[in-house]
Amino acid sequence: MCSVLPLLVSTVLCLGCTMLHAAPLPEFSGDQDFQQFLQKDLEYIRKIKGDVAQVQELVCTTLQLCNEEELMLVKQKLGISQAPLDQCHSKTFQDACFSQIRDGLQIYHGHLALLLQVLPAHSSRVDALRLDVSNLSTNIQQQMEDLGLNTVTYPKAEGQGTLPSLSSNFDRQASGFIIPANFKRFLEMSLRALRHLTTARLI
Repeated sequence: MCSVLPLLVSTVLCLGCTMLHAAPLPEFSGDQDFQQFLQKDLEYIRKIKGDVAQVQELVCTTLQLCNEEELMLVKQKLGISQAPLDQCHSKTFQDACFSQIRDGLQIYHGHLALLLQVLPAHSSRVDALRLDVSNLSTNIQQQMEDLGLNTVTYPKAEGQGTLPSLSSNFDRQASGFIIPANFKRFLEMSLRALRHLTTARLI
């Protein structure tokens, strides 16, 4: 009996050692880092979406342009399209979706410069919004590289990423309303895609 007891104790201790070494290391978890990446981007996109809504209010009160449906013909004439997010709809969208969000942010960063012309009294607010958009785009790129995600650069469709020729003051003002409206929808779609990915990773 006495000779069996040390053997049992030794066996239990060895099992404990095995379980300890099999546990995941607390200092790094790829999935945890990915979730932090998602949550950080969700928070930033929500903030930018709120700032875009405020800019829309400024356009409405300053230029008396408040109804997108009334500007639909102007929108078609000017050819101001929304940045695509079709890669966020596929089942294996992860890397490609982040790349499209990043590219879309870069497009709207350029388009929002028009608001400096139509809202000169609020240039500091527009500049702050554009800086946030640029920072988020850069952060997504950096985070993708840090996490080892594939970065893709999609070729832009004709006219995408550049503003059309705006021949009249009304065209500029109308574009100053259409661009934030497009950008707000883009941000809402981005939020839905990232929330879906957050849920999918937790299942």
